[in-house]
Amino acid sequence: MKNSFILLFGILALLALGPFAYKAGWWQFNYPSGDQFPVQGIDVSHHQGDIDWKSVPKDRVRFVYIKATEGGDWRDRLFRRNWDDAKAAGFAVGAYHFFSLCKSGAEQAKNFLAVVPDDPEALVPAIDIEFTGNCKARPAKEDFLRELAAMSQAIGEARQTIPILYVTRDFYDMYLKDSVLASDAVWIRNIYRRPNPKVFPYATIWQYADNGRVPGIKGPVDLNASLVLK
Repeated sequence: MKNSFILLFGILALLALGPFAYKAGWWQFNYPSGDQFPVQGIDVSHHQGDIDWKSVPKDRVRFVYIKATEGGDWRDRLFRRNWDDAKAAGFAVGAYHFFSLCKSGAEQAKNFLAVVPDDPEALVPAIDIEFTGNCKARPAKEDFLRELAAMSQAIGEARQTIPILYVTRDFYDMYLKDSVLASDAVWIRNIYRRPNPKVFPYATIWQYADNGRVPGIKGPVDLNASLVLK
């Protein structure tokens, strides 16, 4: 009886502490090794606050994506500081835009291009498309694809490179699967397991955790691994 009580208490303690431990970054679902995935990086925004880029370890972080814009007019207040300081610290940097389902692709491209420096050394621009944090609109698939293509084309013409598409599985299945744009480079979020290459044949970056702990950054940060670079 006593042993059963201890076991029950232990299980209840784990259930209670589990969410806290995850949020604190004490454990993750994925731990991709540096041998298998030597090129790893992070993505940041104003949510990470002031970052001490000189303290961010280059042996763990090879590249950084920084939020620049969202929708038709929102701009991250820390974008330029993060961009300049991360570059000065020696990191490869790229910018990303959070795509709003309530704005046209043309105005979103205009917002992004007005903020992000035209730097030939920068990483390929990224467009973040997901439901979380987006507006309530759920446009028809053909309408969404038209607006996304308009933004991607505008950025491509201005920067001579096709943006990578950051997607979640639910968004991909609803809007991108079996579309022409599905053949573009994909940055897939999956904090539970490595993306199946048969499902995502064009996946080039894998976001494998959203609760990483990195020196120089207060609080959790997204962790990513390149699927193509060694």
